[in-house]
Amino acid sequence: MGITFALLFNTRVFGGLTFHELAGIAIGFAILTHIGLNLNFVKKITLRLFDKNLPSKTRLSYGLNVLLLLSMIFVIFSGLVISRVVLPNFQFGNERWFSVSHMSIAYLTLALIGIHVGLHWHWVIKVTKRLLHLKMSRTRARVLMTGAAVVVMLFGVYQVYATNYISRLQMVGNVFGLSTVAAEERGMERHDFGERAFMNNGSAPLDGTDMDEENGFGRRAMGFSRGEHEGGQAPNFIGVILTYFGIMAVFAGITYYADKWTGRRKRAISA
Repeated sequence: MGITFALLFNTRVFGGLTFHELAGIAIGFAILTHIGLNLNFVKKITLRLFDKNLPSKTRLSYGLNVLLLLSMIFVIFSGLVISRVVLPNFQFGNERWFSVSHMSIAYLTLALIGIHVGLHWHWVIKVTKRLLHLKMSRTRARVLMTGAAVVVMLFGVYQVYATNYISRLQMVGNVFGLSTVAAEERGMERHDFGERAFMNNGSAPLDGTDMDEENGFGRRAMGFSRGEHEGGQAPNFIGVILTYFGIMAVFAGITYYADKWTGRRKRAISA
């Protein structure tokens, strides 16, 4: 599901908007199925949410999962509102606002997924070892994983810079900090949101947003140059996956090491 989600950030892979919209809906069904299969566990944690004996990490993970669920629901719903393939005639509220918020919340969701992975990193490593049948000493595994983490983190930091991800993430505050009227004043039209790429290196908004250069919420404000939305050949899907997996890895790494530092600090205090 993570690979599919990463591919949604470029609306030109695998046939364009058709794949983009259908894959987005498929992710929605996958999320509902996942919740349904773990419904008893969710109920159990919910009932114990205010229990003092419940670990703070479990409570944090619960809150993160709720936020992640809400953001995914919003991205999927807003995607249906601005749909041009599955529901081209569906209308709800201010479509121009949904177009911008769809993109901005998608970038926020990318960070939330990274944080989620970071909180469950030990489980990820355990499953990876099992799938790859890796058998090595703890010292060797630690050195190997540390080296890999450094490489991935450096690659992810570069992708954050190359895609102007921080600026895009700040769009969340702009969308919900400004009124719908302010969004209308920026002059965004439905035809601005096409099937063209957002960046030449494979990064694109989740809805393929193509904004006018003159409006303050578009390319000029985000630091994008002329021609970044130009059409052309479909991007390499592997490049798209690596780009957004790299960005998620940054948040996962920061979360993992922050959690590790917090655990050590608690043990030192209690010792």
